[in-house]
Parts: sequence; C-alpha cells; structure tokens
Amino acid sequence: MPPKRIMFGFVPKQKTFFDLFDQLAETVDEGAKLLLDATRDDTDTAELQKRIKIIEHQGDEITHKTIEEINKSFVTPLDREDIHELTCRLDDILDLVDTAATRIVLYKIALLTGDAKEMAAILAKSTDIVKRAVKKLRSARERRTILQDCIEIHTCENQGDRLEQHALAALFDNHHDAVDIIKWKDIYDDLETAIDKCEDVANVLESLVLKSS
Repeated sequence: MPPKRIMFGFVPKQKTFFDLFDQLAETVDEGAKLLLDATRDDTDTAELQKRIKIIEHQGDEITHKTIEEINKSFVTPLDREDIHELTCRLDDILDLVDTAATRIVLYKIALLTGDAKEMAAILAKSTDIVKRAVKKLRSARERRTILQDCIEIHTCENQGDRLEQHALAALFDNHHDAVDIIKWKDIYDDLETAIDKCEDVANVLESLVLKSS
C-alpha cells in the first residue's frame, strides 16, 4: 500500500510537465502562424505584432512555471536537464518570432519580399511539426514516431538555410541602399535563426527518444 500511495502522488506532477510542454508548443505555433499572417499583403502588421507580443509574454509565463515545477518536484517524468533544455529551446523560437515581428513594424516594412514570406511559411511549418512531436512525449508508444518528425524539422531547416542564402544574394544583387540592406538582413536573420531553433528542439527530442528506447 505505501508504494501505491507514493506512485499516485507523483502521477499528477508528471502529467503537469507534459501539459506545460503542450501549452508552450501550442503557443509557439500560434505565434509563428501570426507572423506568417503578418507577411501577407494588406494585413494590419502592427496589430498582429501586438498579438504576437501578448503570446510571447504567455510563453514566458509557461516557461517560468515549468522551471518552478522542476525546482519543487521530487520526481520528474524526464531528466530535469532535458525538461529545462526543451522548455528553453521552445521559448527561444517564440522570442525570435516576436523579434522578427517587431522589426517588421519598427522598420516600417510595407511589403515583404517573396523570400521573407517563404521563410515565414517554413517557420510556421516547422513549429507545427514541433507541436505535433511534443504532444507525443507523454505516450511511450507514440514517442517512437518522434524521430520521423525530427527528420522533417531538419529538412525545413535546410530549406531555411538555402532561402536565406538566396535572399541575401538577391539583396546585394539588387543594389539596395545600405539602410535597406541592414533592415532586410536583420529580418532574414531572425527568420532563419527561428527555424534553426526549431532544429534545436528536434535535437532535444531526438535525445529524449534515444534515452527512453
């Protein structure tokens, strides 16, 4: 009887971590989808940026709550270091989504380039896969399929790299003035780095799957 009481006492805490992972991954994906909306012509970019800022704050709150749970939990469903790493890497994506949206507004970008739109689309695709993969963590059976999701995320990251290279080459070939070059380089870098951070999440997930296999 005593072992059962201890076991049941731990279950809610384990469920809490997976719920927090899901909430954060969903928040990240929501932010990326709003950023994609902001790249479309004839949209209220400033309003979307405000909504992204609110979502970024929500992500911070979930991150802080997760870290608090790590510190006060006696038993965790995954290694504490892995929980912390996964949480921080997810939060990194959302921070960059917010940074990219803020730059678009601050730099008064009326129309985004085709490359920027494609990069935003790849980012949104990546966060959607991240959300899907994170949801599988709570199920030992589904956890085995996470590796395929990670392969898709790596493919997106490669596409993002190629797009950034094309975008930068076009930027210099079209002889923009120095200020425009700086603005667009910043935006391209934010988008590509956000896609890179999705790959960082994939690396953490791959490690978790290998540890549990």
